[in-house]
Amino acid sequence: MQNNKEWQAAYSVIEQLENAGFEAVVVGGAVRDTILGRPAHDVDVATIAMPEEVKSIFNNTVDVGIQHGTVLVIVPAGPVEVTTYRTDGEYTDHRRPEEVQFVRSLKEDLQRRDFTMNAIAMRRDGSFVDFYGGRQDIEAGIIRAVGDAQIRFTEDALRMLRAVRFSAQLGFEIESETLQAMRNKAADISWIAKERIKAELDKLWIGKAVFNGIRELEESSLGNYLNGNFQANYWYEFNAQDKLLGWAYFALLQGDHWREVLGSYRLSNKEMAFVKAVLEALKALKNGWTNMDYFLYAQQELEAACYFAELRQLDVQMPQQSIHEIQTKLPIRHKRELIVNGTDLIKWSGQKGGPWVKEALQAMLEAVVNGKLENDRQQIKNWIEHYYFKKE
Repeated sequence: MQNNKEWQAAYSVIEQLENAGFEAVVVGGAVRDTILGRPAHDVDVATIAMPEEVKSIFNNTVDVGIQHGTVLVIVPAGPVEVTTYRTDGEYTDHRRPEEVQFVRSLKEDLQRRDFTMNAIAMRRDGSFVDFYGGRQDIEAGIIRAVGDAQIRFTEDALRMLRAVRFSAQLGFEIESETLQAMRNKAADISWIAKERIKAELDKLWIGKAVFNGIRELEESSLGNYLNGNFQANYWYEFNAQDKLLGWAYFALLQGDHWREVLGSYRLSNKEMAFVKAVLEALKALKNGWTNMDYFLYAQQELEAACYFAELRQLDVQMPQQSIHEIQTKLPIRHKRELIVNGTDLIKWSGQKGGPWVKEALQAMLEAVVNGKLENDRQQIKNWIEHYYFKKE
């Protein structure tokens, strides 16, 4: 787990800091994931060295957040974020401290973190520094705030949604006092930017226990302050590796208001297009898919629609073969494969262009896709002349 380049880079930085006389450790999610036996790719380092001292030790650094003590150190194995031990000043926007104070105590630095499982440090020799019972909570599958949960969530309201997301990712339960503090501070989630909320939901949708996370969202009352309906009972068997599938299923549960709800989370045009396609494909599935449905929708979109039909136990006509197999047997897969275009139609007709061209092209496309017309120039010309130009 610690043989990848990110870990090698972090250990290289720690070794150089130690050789210069400064304590340095790995902190954050990388330590938690190591204990859980999960791969970790963002391996951050915390150190007793001041930012200027860090910069003096390494030849290649970037001031990515030096006002908060963070310097990006670039070593042969890759870049590493190195942050000076610190305590946070006053939080005025429910998200970030106005200022930080650098300290010489690792214990004080870990005390400012959100949850005990994220407040564990790891030395280069593999030993752990755990002042707040993080390893015990990990073993028990518990998400517990460091210190006073009410203070932690008052400082940064996003931490509440992070607790829910971790519950979905890890299958952990939120500790009772932490959960109660979330209920007390749930309304503060309105201070958080929609983009930040979406980023947490992106990760929640692909957790191994999404039902767990949605249930905690309900029990914490956070769901009351987020757009859309979060109903845990509909997520009991949901499991996906792609966040888009989560957004599409969430949209399905919103009924006719899905565009308004998803739009509030600032989904991209591409993401919204995927959701729209899946919902349309699911609706079409009720009558059984035609060749045009297999032509219009991507394999991923059709597979998502089938998955949702199974989850909701809908009475639909499921495809009898694999979607990929059916799609590969279609006469054409893309409009650009049509051997005839609008210019050809105008030339053959001797007429000016107009709405009829689009209509004729669509009719021609459907005839080819449905196997009623070969994608052959002369045959299409004859077909168009007979059906549109009424030439005998």
